[in-house]
Amino acid sequence: MKFFIDTANLDQIREAQDLGILDGVTTNPSLMAKEGIKGKENIKNHYLKICEIVDGDVSAEVISTDYDGMITEGQDLAALHPQIVVKVPAIKEGIKAIKFLSSIGIKTNCTLVFNQGQALLAAKAGATYVSPFIGRLDDTSTDGIELISKIVEMFNFYQFETQVLAASIRHTMHIIQCVEAGADVATCPLSAILGLLKHPLTDIGLKQFLDDYKKVNG
Repeated sequence: MKFFIDTANLDQIREAQDLGILDGVTTNPSLMAKEGIKGKENIKNHYLKICEIVDGDVSAEVISTDYDGMITEGQDLAALHPQIVVKVPAIKEGIKAIKFLSSIGIKTNCTLVFNQGQALLAAKAGATYVSPFIGRLDDTSTDGIELISKIVEMFNFYQFETQVLAASIRHTMHIIQCVEAGADVATCPLSAILGLLKHPLTDIGLKQFLDDYKKVNG
């Protein structure tokens, strides 16, 4: 499974990259705003800074909701850097935009996916990724991981090349559940990724090894 980090924070992206396991980055307008990135040119420059840090795909989201606006924004974003993937919402005009962008060789990520039907249409339109939001589904008493499993099964059955990118991951257990569900990608906060390293027996064992070494070697 690929690991993307879901942030616009450059320090966190560098830290994840330094781990040697980072495959890409996802961002959105909310994450940009959280880092105080304002204005179209500043946002574009920030995407370029992210692309300088990582080697993989970097999802950059359109803010238009009409077809022409999405196409214009999508082409502008894709022209910034070869690593840019254009992030488009799972709405009617978004599916049309994905079809067009995919037809001219631009990678796309269909975002805000909350059911199988949206994922199916995105895959039919040629999306590179679909992003089911599992945490937000959990917030509404709906099983987000079950949706991941159903989309994975559907894509495998019909042999779609579209990758399932599990988004809105809230904690480390979500990552493990996404692995079990067969997600192609998990986009996570840095804290959730680092949480995979945590186990009390590792800490106890390491302390014991170091204590025994000191007894023998002083």
